[in-house]
Amino acid sequence: MALDHLPETGVRCHTGEGGSEEPQVVPEARSGRRRSNRLLPGLLEVVRFQFNPKDGIDNPALSLAEDSEPEGALQLRFCFLKKEEGEDFGFWLRQEVGNSGHLVRHVKSGSLAHRKGLRECDRILEVNGVYVDDMEHIRVVWKIKRSGKQVLLTVVDGEAYSLARALDRNLAQLLPRYDRPRLCCVAKNQNGFGFSVSSPQGVKGVFRVSVVRNGPAEKAGVPDGSWLLELNGMNVKNWTHARLNKKLKQSNSPMGLLVINAESEEFYRQHNVKITAALANSSWLPFEVRKLQMTRGPDGYGFLLKEETCGSGKKGQFTREVDAGLPAEKAGMRDGDRLLGVNGESVEDLNHHGVVFKIRADSKQVTLLVIDEEGSKFFDLVGVSPLVFYDDQDMSGK
Repeated sequence: MALDHLPETGVRCHTGEGGSEEPQVVPEARSGRRRSNRLLPGLLEVVRFQFNPKDGIDNPALSLAEDSEPEGALQLRFCFLKKEEGEDFGFWLRQEVGNSGHLVRHVKSGSLAHRKGLRECDRILEVNGVYVDDMEHIRVVWKIKRSGKQVLLTVVDGEAYSLARALDRNLAQLLPRYDRPRLCCVAKNQNGFGFSVSSPQGVKGVFRVSVVRNGPAEKAGVPDGSWLLELNGMNVKNWTHARLNKKLKQSNSPMGLLVINAESEEFYRQHNVKITAALANSSWLPFEVRKLQMTRGPDGYGFLLKEETCGSGKKGQFTREVDAGLPAEKAGMRDGDRLLGVNGESVEDLNHHGVVFKIRADSKQVTLLVIDEEGSKFFDLVGVSPLVFYDDQDMSGK
């Protein structure tokens, strides 16, 4: 399947319980992010040295006996692709008879994929940190497409992949262990949001989150001691504590937090990957994309589709006037649902007439992907499509 030929679619700021609901600034002396020198499984340690001609091959860093990789290790590559406007990723993803795995083909010379190290016959093992080697091919294509303008691919060259398969190796167990960032929706209660944020004195963009036990943040899945990356879709990398404090005061409920633990943050940083919400684990979110399968009745499907302005300012398609007892209501449609996909294809970038045309393409049945009104508002707030996190076992749309 040709991927590019598919439609593209110290201070402490307190926001917690047991005190004022407004964030408070309290001086605190803290060190920066903790660095880890742990060698990740499946990766080879690179020894740096200054070459001395007098030492020659006896230089310990050049010792062939010490240059062997750990048994079972894979030489993994992490390719972070970020497209500019009008640019494509520059490769095809295929599934071929006689070649297992998700196969990289037709890497364009000079393209984004080529510049970032993707090569002919590479196999893709992970998409945005999600293991995909045993996943249906069309679902892998979907994940890459719905990543938007940037995607993180974990790849291995074709020969190493084939050898690992021949030796019956479990590829998932050979991958490095790291946690994806976590996207959380924190709703304020009578005592606040249930967390505080601390920062080293005079250091920008380093904010450690402390959560109140059994408070809203903890219940929303925010880990105690994690690092704050984004607040309501805004990257805090260059923020001062004063700016963060101001933004926290201005934030409405619910609040969107993107957080990560120290070890995983270092993993991404070492591989020059910018962490965004598209890479996140969304399992703690109270919203999910719903799949509605409908067969047209004598009176139609029983809903009105209207184009309205979303929280992001973009136009979206929303379901209104859902008739009781007709196919749409029986399939689980609710008034105010936002329509995201039709028959397995995203329609977020289509206008109203384009979406209606796709729905009417089959006069007898249709499969829709929708999210409720509150979920639509949250994903607009954090600046990512809900479809990034959608993973259906059956991507046929039927």
